[in-house]
Amino acid sequence: PPPSPHLSHLFSSPLLDCLSFCNMQGFFFPQGFLTGVLQHHARTYQIPIDALNFKFEVLEADDDSGIIEAPKDGVYVHGLYSEAGVWSASRRSLVQPAPGEMYSGVPVIHFMPSLQTLDEVKAEWEKEGKKMYSAPLYKTSVRAGVLSTTGQSTNFILCVELPSQEESDFWVLQGTALLSQLND
Repeated sequence: PPPSPHLSHLFSSPLLDCLSFCNMQGFFFPQGFLTGVLQHHARTYQIPIDALNFKFEVLEADDDSGIIEAPKDGVYVHGLYSEAGVWSASRRSLVQPAPGEMYSGVPVIHFMPSLQTLDEVKAEWEKEGKKMYSAPLYKTSVRAGVLSTTGQSTNFILCVELPSQEESDFWVLQGTALLSQLND
């Protein structure tokens, strides 16, 4: 349900409106920004933030030139890279890279707040006969970081569920991940 009209001014966020299309490279602490996106959604729809997760949709646009307007909910993220995997626009899924191809650009991804749990999303995909890979998203290709007060690496951002042509185990053995920036 939408927020009550007399409170809506408290939940509007010009900063989130202008950041509804963002490049993760620009954030020192992207986890905080994504928490802010969830918090904005929770306040807008009066939902407990603890009940929210992200669902992901890979769009056809490679950058902001194909995006006409901001998403109703969530945020469009661009500028990500895939390591040891390639996004196939024709298959609309993650596929094996060409020999020697280490990194490839990933199209814009819509990070949508959702009440569905990861298990519910997986069950939905399985029912439709789709395969999914939970690709870890890191700030850099160095897969190490200092443990933060939350107990997670400061380099790890979150896992992004992507349609796949292969089972998850295949991508894990390949070391496939998403990166917000390359080290070169």
